[in-house]
Amino acid sequence: MRTDQSHTARENVPSRSTQEDLRVPVQAKLAAAWTSFMFLYIYVDYFQLYKPGALDDILGGVVFTFDISPTLLTLMLASVAIPALMVMLSMTLPPRVNRATNLVVASLYIPYSVVNAAGESWDWAFFYGLSIGLEVLLLAFILRSAWTWRQG
Repeated sequence: MRTDQSHTARENVPSRSTQEDLRVPVQAKLAAAWTSFMFLYIYVDYFQLYKPGALDDILGGVVFTFDISPTLLTLMLASVAIPALMVMLSMTLPPRVNRATNLVVASLYIPYSVVNAAGESWDWAFFYGLSIGLEVLLLAFILRSAWTWRQG
């Protein structure tokens, strides 16, 4: 004799339209946004190497106006490591700490991203405007997602 609870797995499949949105956890949204930010962050730096004279300056021991040194490279590594770690931290930190960490780090990276255009000529305005604009949009998405995160 079959009871109501003895249905097969096939009979219990909820019907969903293929167009229906599934709720994406905030942690996954944050990790995805930090991942996108990292791609932009790295590629903007990479594409800057194509600017005339950029490689000559690096080979001459200078980046922007700074002499290349262990301290400079350590600071550069830290500036890349923080958002890279945010990908993992956004998925693993407890919700309350996660929210606060994302709010603080994203807030600090907005001015940091904008400063990247300092000292550049107007010839490069579109490149920097687009790259900084996209980075800031991603950071704003992170701030909005963390700020509106309803923790149950």
